[in-house]
Amino acid sequence: RYGHTMSMVQSRGKTACVLFGGRSYMPVGERTTESWNSVVDCPPQVFLFDLEFGCSSAHTLPELSDGWSFHLALAREDCIYFLGGHSLASDSRPPRLIRLRVELLQGSPLLSCDTLETGISISSAIITRTGPTHRYIILGGYQSDSQKRTECSTVILNEKGIHFEPLESPQWTPDITHSRTWFGSSVGEGNVLLAVPTEGRPSQADTYYFYQVSFQTDGKAKEEEGSQGCSQESTDY
Repeated sequence: RYGHTMSMVQSRGKTACVLFGGRSYMPVGERTTESWNSVVDCPPQVFLFDLEFGCSSAHTLPELSDGWSFHLALAREDCIYFLGGHSLASDSRPPRLIRLRVELLQGSPLLSCDTLETGISISSAIITRTGPTHRYIILGGYQSDSQKRTECSTVILNEKGIHFEPLESPQWTPDITHSRTWFGSSVGEGNVLLAVPTEGRPSQADTYYFYQVSFQTDGKAKEEEGSQGCSQESTDY
């Protein structure tokens, strides 16, 4: 399984791990010679892991009718928000936003799901936290197979729910702007490492440019006045 998310929830003094989404190889009984290495969306089940007692359970919810992968998951207390993602069956990235609530009741957990209206069409995005509060920045990812999502967004989780705010994007370099693919990961609060392959240069076919994108964090915002900013540094390998 890959392309899934794992999140931690806290409820009634207990903690559990939630796994959702992803892809895997086709079941052995369904494979043919031509499709032996083919992958499919995993069934849209929610897996709950009790790390204290070492047990797990699988849950099926009517609101989760399709499998999807490469989505984002943000958790606060007993709620997880699933954002975006790509469906292999329909080859689409619907602007999806799902709120999953997990109540860790004595004996049997209770899961409920709501579909919200403020989703984003995005897959394979990077998310970084910007301080001790539940404030995040979404960067990168794709809007379609041939279009990167170059916009950035701020996401805030609080007791009222989830809120999105537009955020000024960095001044992307030409290599980033013209590349068809990019990938990366958060490397600490307010910092993202981006990798971009060189394209159209036969002499540098296996070369990648690495960029560190830095955003102002909550701690620095208290020390410095002004709007949230960001910077880029580049190294090639």
